Amino acid sequence: MKLSTLIFLLSILIIGACETSTFNDTAEQGIYPEVDQSLWIYFERFEDEAAKRGIPINLKTLGITGVVENIQETNVAGTCQYGQHIAHVTIDLNFWQSSSFYNREFVVFHELGHCALKLNHNDLAFTNGICKSIMHSGLTNCRTAYNIENRDYYLDELFGIIQ
Repeated sequence: MKLSTLIFLLSILIIGACETSTFNDTAEQGIYPEVDQSLWIYFERFEDEAAKRGIPINLKTLGITGVVENIQETNVAGTCQYGQHIAHVTIDLNFWQSSSFYNREFVVFHELGHCALKLNHNDLAFTNGICKSIMHSGLTNCRTAYNIENRDYYLDELFGIIQ
């Protein structure tokens, strides 16, 4: 093999190895980097619902990450680890696979209430035993009533529009 042919082939290999695909990089990062793609719609809806209430929230800028995976604790549908340098939502895989759209939304919004809004649990209940807040802990006797009919109430409460 001629030296010029060898140099040509090596040049092609080196140039090809240095090339990057911005399309693939963008597609992999997606709308919310380091967030499971199945959570994107809920992250987007959270931002939209906040904006409807005059609260600008950008979960990407806040650096909130999220996954759907098995949670070892029993009866835990989701968690939010948050602190000075972390804000990470985990939704239990078994819960996710067996839940409706609005049950998923309820849990994701609850966890984003911790991670994005820095809210604590609120276990207050109405006299009929229905939980007053989407931020209830699930450890008390109040009953969850998040559904299409009362969704606006719970989201107004979540974003501080009503107390």
